Amino acid sequence: MRFHHAGIATEDADDLAHRYTDFLPVPIAHRETFDGIDVVFLDLGGSYFELLEPRDGGAIADYLDSHGPGIHHLALATDDVSAALDAAREAGVDPIDDEPRPGAWGHDVAFLHPGSTGGVLLEFVQV
Repeated sequence: MRFHHAGIATEDADDLAHRYTDFLPVPIAHRETFDGIDVVFLDLGGSYFELLEPRDGGAIADYLDSHGPGIHHLALATDDVSAALDAAREAGVDPIDDEPRPGAWGHDVAFLHPGSTGGVLLEFVQV
């Protein structure tokens, strides 16, 4: 398992992407609208910033309303999300997702409850 990305909630993903690419030598690796969220991935050379702009309400919009822009979650790459979820459950960690589900960029994902992970929303990403 390794670090995959930091999910950053923002009101304007394109603006933030341009702001980052203006001072960091990083390209935009991928862009899509997924599940009511505009998503932009910036390639940090083996890991990513995932910029998340809500389009239709939902969890990112709720996060922005409650906390403002900033880091929403941290994601860890795994080759088997189901096995990672099982290991987390066995260690007493509460999952948000009982089973892997489709995520951005075609990856299967699953989230862990921040109450079980020191206040950090963690995501497993199958790559």
